[in-house]
Amino acid sequence: MQQNINIKNKRARFEFDLLEEFTAGIVLTGTEIKSIRNSKASIAESFCEFNERGELFTVNMHIEEYAFGTRFNHRPKAERKLLLNKKELKKLHKEVKNSGLTIVPLRLFINDQGFAKLRIALARGKKLYDKRETLKDRDNKRDLDRIKKSFKK
Repeated sequence: MQQNINIKNKRARFEFDLLEEFTAGIVLTGTEIKSIRNSKASIAESFCEFNERGELFTVNMHIEEYAFGTRFNHRPKAERKLLLNKKELKKLHKEVKNSGLTIVPLRLFINDQGFAKLRIALARGKKLYDKRETLKDRDNKRDLDRIKKSFKK
């Protein structure tokens, strides 16, 4: 009965080298979770940052307003708090502060219990030549797959 919600940030793997991944819960209101269940969300331009109290928030995550909402509907681009263990938060905060790494969301999904979860990664930005290398590898893989497919017939 429940459909599989899986909203991806395809650009993140191209723009960043992913070092370590975590799964975080999100603090949402009623209309936000209803919009996510309708697949009306985007994490393409979003990123994560810490506030002065050491709490992790996602910024620029767009969740469309719920179509049947009232005047109590949510703001589409509000900052949303992420829920992680204290140990994981300390580790992420230390890495971001000292190493100059960033935290990017990779995937927004709904788990088996019906809670919205965000898969985030500690990442380092790629240089231009790394991006060219990624494109070259992708093209080579596509060509090899095409050749393999022609030999199977």
